[in-house]
Amino acid sequence: MAVSKVSFVAVFAALVFTLVALPAAVQAQSSAPAPAPTSDGTSIDQGIAFVLMLVALVLTYLIHAADLCFTF
Repeated sequence: MAVSKVSFVAVFAALVFTLVALPAAVQAQSSAPAPAPTSDGTSIDQGIAFVLMLVALVLTYLIHAADLCFTF
């Protein structure tokens, strides 16, 4: 099944537009400096707590699964 010439040209035009026009538009919009971060550290603390809770959950699961395997 051959690809028609019209669909090939349409895909090629979309690819060229994506590679040329969109980065230029993004560059034009990002000329203003980024605002300074306003985090006071609580989101970092919450992220660390979330990771530690996941570690505790996985360890609890592994310990109980191992305990069930050795129970006669």
